[in-house]
Amino acid sequence: MSRHEISAPWPGSLSSTLRERAKAMVTRIVLPEGEDPRILRAAAAIRDMSLADVVLLGNGETLDNSAAGLGIDLTGIERIDPATDPRRTVFANRYLETRSSDAGTFQAASELVADPLFFATMLLEAGAADGLVAGARSTTAATIAPALRLRRMRAGMGPITSCFLMELPPGRLPSEVGDVLVFADCALNSAPSSAMLARIAMAAAEAARDLCGLEPRVALLSSSTKGSTTNDRVEAVRGAVAQLRRRAPELCVDGELQADAALVADVADSKASGSPVAGRANVLVFPGLESGNIAYKLVERLGGARAIGPIFFGLNWPVNDLSRGCSLDDVIDVVAVTAIQAQTAPAPELR
Repeated sequence: MSRHEISAPWPGSLSSTLRERAKAMVTRIVLPEGEDPRILRAAAAIRDMSLADVVLLGNGETLDNSAAGLGIDLTGIERIDPATDPRRTVFANRYLETRSSDAGTFQAASELVADPLFFATMLLEAGAADGLVAGARSTTAATIAPALRLRRMRAGMGPITSCFLMELPPGRLPSEVGDVLVFADCALNSAPSSAMLARIAMAAAEAARDLCGLEPRVALLSSSTKGSTTNDRVEAVRGAVAQLRRRAPELCVDGELQADAALVADVADSKASGSPVAGRANVLVFPGLESGNIAYKLVERLGGARAIGPIFFGLNWPVNDLSRGCSLDDVIDVVAVTAIQAQTAPAPELR
């Protein structure tokens, strides 16, 4: 199927469930990359599916001409041009108030908030939108930069984390594991410390519960299983497991585990006998960004998985990302997740 076409997820699939949950909510999601054809198509589909009220950002004439050229009807979809919207002045003044020590001049602030990503974030700040989805044309860093610049990280959460919801074709994984996995952190934290790995694991476990309906079984992955080798990254993983067992004793977690020991029962029996997680993990916490990012893309492209995300945790509002290679389904599913997040509590602070 072309990445410019929308698929119909099979009944009972994660995508189907997320979309049905989003339909039951009333949310307003802003898409700042309105001039991207995939975003235009997705906005019309989201409207037709009643997943959310979508707000497209971009030059009005360009949006309308692009939509017409693609045969897309934007009736009922709000379009905002940040360059001409009267709230630009309000948002510039608000930014100056928020960042009075280093915000610069009004002119500089006005130019800043005219950027669609920044304007979209100011809509969240003003309560005029419930969530934001970007990344079709922007990097992950650019997508979250306005929220970080506004210092709108959730109190007590520490650095933000992310995860992917990975849905594999039915029967691809052992029945003990299931068809849905949570991968973390594959987008943000390059070489996380033990404390950061523990935060990542907690947020990913909450995503498994709140978004996937899973009882999380968390494996902290490594090149080592139970002391088979050692290096700095292995030691960081071991430290994270110790912290989690001390601070979240109710969480089903184990590590360090190699990927096969985490997912394959026979391998688990030989490498990690007696582990409550090995051979049946559904939340995989990677030791670093490189391994996580490579793994999710391989599982998506070669294993036929649907990768939803990255989903962010730790910001004051739902702000989520897309791969620049995203399909229409990717946009729709991330909007559905964002709508659900807007109506649910954030992942708890690691005590």
